Amino acid sequence: MTTTESALRADPRPLLARVLDQTGALIADTDESQSRLPTPCAEFDVGALVGHLQGVVRRVGVVLEGRPFFEAPSHLDSTDWAADWADGRAGTDAVLADDESLTRAVTVPWGQVSGAAAIGSYVGELAVHSWDLAAATDRTDALDSELAVIALAAYQQMLPEEPRGGQIPFAAPVPVPDDADAYARLVAWTGRDPHWTTAA
Repeated sequence: MTTTESALRADPRPLLARVLDQTGALIADTDESQSRLPTPCAEFDVGALVGHLQGVVRRVGVVLEGRPFFEAPSHLDSTDWAADWADGRAGTDAVLADDESLTRAVTVPWGQVSGAAAIGSYVGELAVHSWDLAAATDRTDALDSELAVIALAAYQQMLPEEPRGGQIPFAAPVPVPDDADAYARLVAWTGRDPHWTTAA
């Protein structure tokens, strides 16, 4: 087990902060003129993906506070992407400051888990969606590869290789070579094509 994997198990909040920082930086540096660009997540263009991420950052705080996950929006229509992200992040950071957020039993769409386990799952979701946004806007070189390594380990624990589809809203894993980079392996496990481009 690596030092970072140990940290994820002991207290995943620093890793969550890193992936939130990464996502927030990508959002802040995305021009709203790019909102209609496609993304590797077929249901979202860039604008819809940013709106979804605005919901995710709020949902993390709602869940870890012990409230029903559906009290947070799954999507937020935003007219100021960076400011709305900062507002959602501030609320979630306030919840994360409470150590009980790690041990509290919380309810997520896939069941009841500890706060720490929920954080690990959100690290994975945010890392994948960071790649979606970076790929859509040609910025994958700026991504933190260590986050992808940790997110993949979390995904492989909670998301089996099969079955997929139906109530498990992921496509089958995409084969990648053994020497594929960290984000290619991560997104391939979630059923995305790591070679996706806007021209595809």
